[in-house]
Amino acid sequence: MKIIVCIKQVPDAKDVRLDPVTNTLAREGVQSIMNPYDQHALEEAVRLKEVHGGEVVAVTMGPPQAEEMLRLAISCGADTVVLVSDRAFAGADTWATSYTLEKALKKIGDYDLILCGKQAIDGDTAQVGPGLATRLGIPFVTCVQKVREATATGLVMERMMDDGYDVVAADFPLLATVVKDINEPRVPSLKGKMKAKKAEIITLSAADIGADTTCIGLPGSPTKVVDVFPPPARGERAVLEGSIDEQIEQLVDKLVPYL
Repeated sequence: MKIIVCIKQVPDAKDVRLDPVTNTLAREGVQSIMNPYDQHALEEAVRLKEVHGGEVVAVTMGPPQAEEMLRLAISCGADTVVLVSDRAFAGADTWATSYTLEKALKKIGDYDLILCGKQAIDGDTAQVGPGLATRLGIPFVTCVQKVREATATGLVMERMMDDGYDVVAADFPLLATVVKDINEPRVPSLKGKMKAKKAEIITLSAADIGADTTCIGLPGSPTKVVDVFPPPARGERAVLEGSIDEQIEQLVDKLVPYL
């Protein structure tokens, strides 16, 4: 079983800034981490490999600094890592990102399963996984919380729903996006860290994957952020202190004028 895991390097939630010129996330000089949902996708891929055999390939589209995240992926069990990197990819929205990943995966070659995190914490759109599957012309299942069964031809999965879950069976090739309930990501082992230090990182540019320059980065992104502004103030605020009874009395006193 050949599994491709799409992972993304995202700004640490504690240090998110916007570029005032492009109105996109500023990534230079910002501490980055592997997208938390993607950690679970990687872990599930490694678990499937450990039980059924095969290969795990971790792929990311990002700047050169994403190499650090890819080495982390190797230390957690990935066999091969691919960095899709080019200045021309900067500013891509989900449409351009799914196009770029489609071209990269076609360059990489055959696969059985593609795993992605449900969404990235910097954009929260949950669009890239389904968009990639649509471009590749393969079925996809979103919000997978458990893999019930894996065979040589496909998977049986539980898809999380608001009122429970669906049981879905799908044949390979297949793309699935996973939620955090699916597993608990492992801590990299010392052996894995040593392997990661020596690992070769395959780098692909826009030219390498045969990308149309009008379909990538900002030029290829139909989504445009035209303005960024802080939300308006919500009016007077008050902090209530003391015991619960004291806070209730304070609250009543403040609400009386509005009755």
